[in-house]
Amino acid sequence: MDQHTYARTDRSDIVVEDLMIPSDTAGISLRLRNKRQAALKTFSAERTILMMHGATYSSESLFDAPLGGTSFMDYLAGHGYDVFALDVRGYGGSTRPTEMDAPPEDSEPLVRTEIGVRDLASAVQYILKQRDITRLNLVAMSWGGSVAGAYTAGNNDKIVKLALVAPLWLLKGPAPIDAGGRLGAYRNVPVLDFRERWLSAAPEAARSSLIPEGGFELWAEISLATDPQAGAGAPPLMRAVNGPILDIREYWAAGKALYDASAIRVPVLLVHAEWDRDVPISSTQDFFLSLKHAQYRRWVEIGEGTHMVLLEKNRLQAFDAISQFLSEQYEHD
Repeated sequence: MDQHTYARTDRSDIVVEDLMIPSDTAGISLRLRNKRQAALKTFSAERTILMMHGATYSSESLFDAPLGGTSFMDYLAGHGYDVFALDVRGYGGSTRPTEMDAPPEDSEPLVRTEIGVRDLASAVQYILKQRDITRLNLVAMSWGGSVAGAYTAGNNDKIVKLALVAPLWLLKGPAPIDAGGRLGAYRNVPVLDFRERWLSAAPEAARSSLIPEGGFELWAEISLATDPQAGAGAPPLMRAVNGPILDIREYWAAGKALYDASAIRVPVLLVHAEWDRDVPISSTQDFFLSLKHAQYRRWVEIGEGTHMVLLEKNRLQAFDAISQFLSEQYEHD
């Protein structure tokens, strides 16, 4: 197992480790980033977090882009959490399936949700063993919410709490992320062009102030750096697997749940923003009402935010809501 520690944050009190851990498939390793306070020497289930990314961008891109000098991972580590962030195979620093080196039309969509669940299971197993704990918290976004929700539904005993940001659930028609047509193994994402789609979800008057100054450029640079082939052309393209898109098409957009939300029995927090086009508020309400057996459940709606709220001006509202939810001691009858 490769492991190294390096200082990639301005905060000298935060330890950063990039780990390559085995998946359940020979030749496929998973990148797991860990951030924690240097003084943290004892670990507990309640203060351990595993983060799971969405359908297009890696965990580093979503959770460790230091907008305003502090990323979401930095924030959580600074609040005393032992924070891990996973890249599923095909994303970020994890092994890319060999099919991604061939033209996308040569293969069927790669890395469907069930593979994501298996990779998440590998990460959970690794962390529990390394920290000598029996459970941890999951924080996930968008498609990652499908992965984390499905995993939790079958493994409640390994999860303390589940916090989901804009989790995928039933949609009324095709998802904006699905351009239609036949899906190949992966798609080439023109990252620098994403600003327009990102901002278009917000009212015109709000667009200029939605992303912190310099934030898009920093985020795009980090996103492109996760794909070693991204700098090969102009504009630079980042590869993203299409398995999640096929699952969105065949399940959520078709009105079929990919897993049973009522099987989740741990406390659940849903965080959603009002301008989210990818996961409309009606979808979040439907999901909230489907969590019939959660120990307790909460829904926080953030004004003036899109699907990418974790990288926007109101991101600290989401950070605070999740940190408070994870830290509270609440006994539910």
